[in-house]
Amino acid sequence: MRRFLSVATIIFISLASFAFSSSAFADGESGTEQLRQFVRNSKTAEGDFVQQQLRAPKANEPQDKGLKVVRQTQGRFVFQRPGRFIWDTQKPYEQKLIADGKQLILWDKDLNQATFRPAGQALAATPAAILFGETSLDQHFDLVEGEDRLGMKWVALVPKKNPNAKNGNDLPYTKISVGMSNGLPKALELIDGLGSVVLVTLDKIQLNVNLPANRFTFVPPAGAEVLRLN
Repeated sequence: MRRFLSVATIIFISLASFAFSSSAFADGESGTEQLRQFVRNSKTAEGDFVQQQLRAPKANEPQDKGLKVVRQTQGRFVFQRPGRFIWDTQKPYEQKLIADGKQLILWDKDLNQATFRPAGQALAATPAAILFGETSLDQHFDLVEGEDRLGMKWVALVPKKNPNAKNGNDLPYTKISVGMSNGLPKALELIDGLGSVVLVTLDKIQLNVNLPANRFTFVPPAGAEVLRLN
């Protein structure tokens, strides 16, 4: 259901959005070193994304085809550290998720509806902190060097245990991996407890771009339905 983004989706988008800065890296630089350098140096960026939801074949489907794409969206992103981003889905429908540093706004063009909710502190200990926070990446995650796959060095992000969470952490995913290449996160892979996979790939990334002061300001069009959630 695309009309409303759950907290888990917001968390995912926040994490996916962080993949957008670079510096020169030697071929031998590890994925974890590249990721730490990226988080430390990224200030602003924009580019394209493709987001896919994947699933394993069902019992009555060919088992040799690998994961099947059940949903795909694409669009543009922009971010500014800390706490501001736009995740602009353009196909197959038009929808924007905007964080202006204080609130999260979901704009659905087809519904002519804008939903506002406080950003709050719920995202502070989630992957959003990688992009928006001022704290160290290692404060919330253990970084584990993974395999080289698809021309990228993969890094697993293992959430540190949260003693206040029922299951030890607040995240809906059992596995979070980032694919690094030449200092840039090029892909993000998330797997939940049911085995569902979300894959985000990024392209045409422009780094540390100058952004106007009002870039993350959103005013609903006249006549739009406005919902404000606490």
